[in-house]
Amino acid sequence: MLKLISWNIDSLNAALTSASPRAEMSRDVLNTIKEEDADFIAIQETKLPAGGPAKKHKEALAEYFPGYQVEWVSAQPPARKGYAGTMILCREGLKAEKSIPRIGAPGPMDDEGRLLVLESENYYFVNVYTPNAGDGLKRLRDRQEWDKRYADYLAELDQKKPVIACGDFNVAHREIDLAHPDNNHMSPGFTDEERAGFTNLLSRGFVDTFRYIHGDVKNAYSWWAQRVKTSKINNSGWRIDYFLVSDRIKDQVKRSEMIDSGPRQDHAPILLEIDI
Repeated sequence: MLKLISWNIDSLNAALTSASPRAEMSRDVLNTIKEEDADFIAIQETKLPAGGPAKKHKEALAEYFPGYQVEWVSAQPPARKGYAGTMILCREGLKAEKSIPRIGAPGPMDDEGRLLVLESENYYFVNVYTPNAGDGLKRLRDRQEWDKRYADYLAELDQKKPVIACGDFNVAHREIDLAHPDNNHMSPGFTDEERAGFTNLLSRGFVDTFRYIHGDVKNAYSWWAQRVKTSKINNSGWRIDYFLVSDRIKDQVKRSEMIDSGPRQDHAPILLEIDI
């Protein structure tokens, strides 16, 4: 049985080194993740410099997760410095080969550290931080192109061996996936275009494991807006973090769920257990 966790941490440096109340809550989440004893831990939005984790980050990660190998990709010029970035912690002894694909995405997106892949003997593990459509939907067209390219890329991998893909996909797929769909049809993450992009991705041979296991359960979210103080208290959330698997291995999925992140707003970690 393989156990995998995915979490958009919104700054690894802040989570590991800051003294702010939010950083303290982030460390509580890291301790919760540690207790799960996963085989792979995928992290999005690390916001690390081009050179990746510094010595202090590596030491702190080793304290939380001893016996894990750290793979990472960070934003590189011409992308904005300290932007986006992804990481995977892999339990030592699991054989997996790292790659950093370029999918022909618009502008600097391929240089923002948004995609990190580990190839194992019988599956691919893909960690993604999907670009946001931006304030005023100014990047919606680029986001649509990303979605097409990413779907093509996953489908290519799926031709070779099954795929487990996780991350912050920055889209609530259906109305059931956010608390207030009627107010958000023109909001980044719930436009018709982004939802269609996710539908297209699934149609290429992939399954949203949470819905596969739980059906149309309501009020199940993975993200709560920080700028709204009561968003988490009122569970005014969105489900924008996913574990997808190739259709042909969906029956091997045993668990797919959110991990309780306590009072911390923003993203909660998500978990997958699969017999592979």
